[in-house]
Amino acid sequence: MLSFYTARTIRWEDGKVILIDQTKLPNKLTYITCTKPKEVVEAIKRMQIRGAPAIGAAAAYTVALAAYHTKANNLPDLLKEIEEAGKMAKNARPTAANPAWAVERTLSAAKKATSVEEAVKLVVKEAETIAEEDIEACRKIGKYGETLLKDGDTVLTQCNAGALATVGYGTALGVIRAACEKGKCIKVIVPETRPALQGARLTAYELHNDGIDVMLIADTAVGFVMRKKLVDKVVVGADRITSDGHIFNKIGTYQLAVLASEHSIPFYAAAPTSSFDLKSKAEDVVIEERSPDEIVKIKGQRVAPKGVRVYNPVFDQTPPNLISAIITERGIIKPPYERTIKHTLTKP
Repeated sequence: MLSFYTARTIRWEDGKVILIDQTKLPNKLTYITCTKPKEVVEAIKRMQIRGAPAIGAAAAYTVALAAYHTKANNLPDLLKEIEEAGKMAKNARPTAANPAWAVERTLSAAKKATSVEEAVKLVVKEAETIAEEDIEACRKIGKYGETLLKDGDTVLTQCNAGALATVGYGTALGVIRAACEKGKCIKVIVPETRPALQGARLTAYELHNDGIDVMLIADTAVGFVMRKKLVDKVVVGADRITSDGHIFNKIGTYQLAVLASEHSIPFYAAAPTSSFDLKSKAEDVVIEERSPDEIVKIKGQRVAPKGVRVYNPVFDQTPPNLISAIITERGIIKPPYERTIKHTLTKP
């Protein structure tokens, strides 16, 4: 049985990128092998790999594949080739901050080289470093975040911010895992997370597989379970966090935050610093929209009338006044976020 305490969602192996096909879970555990940059990009678009930290690593590996398999004879041609690969990876899903961050790191590594051979080695090494750093960051997020959970707490989360959304261990689920490793008895409530059902298919799968007490509910039951005092804390991930503390996460997160505030339940976001965007304003962030088929069909079967108008935003925006704290690998950030985020991310 796969242990998500140690599972790796994506890895590099001799010029190949191997990743778990998350669209087949929980019924089948299968892996995809990619040898071309476009194959990784398509896997991101199809959500075979998803979660901001995971697609950040995938974006780095996209550049690494382009470099590793290059036929360029000179450095300028190689740089042009890997820049094109990086552009594809950055544009695959626009809301998450991590892909652009990862691409810029790998491109910067290449620009330090004096030959094609050196550039290839530097890019592959940087991509591998990004992936390893993500696992370590998640472990540190867990270490800091578990201090916010008490023995006996029931935590509600949203979508999947576990090992499958990262290279390994997880952000929001990393907090829960770390608390369990400390010997705390933690229960988890997971909304199904329509339309792609990442809560039901992925988060419930991860937690159940690891022997962590998990209960699945319909998305529409969140307010009810909070009112019944079945929730002690809310912990979610984040695909992008702006400098003033707005978090962009899976659709449904905002309503969780509003309901948590109404019921005086602490609401925490857990994310690595690679998910922070200190340059953009909240209103400038692009909210990805996906195919109407995700709404009008379930497993290929149409459940809505033909011709009905559909709006399918994938993410929403939660304002800082609803966020109790943000958990990162550098520590726990608390309001006022305009000051504390910049301080935390810029300190040595």
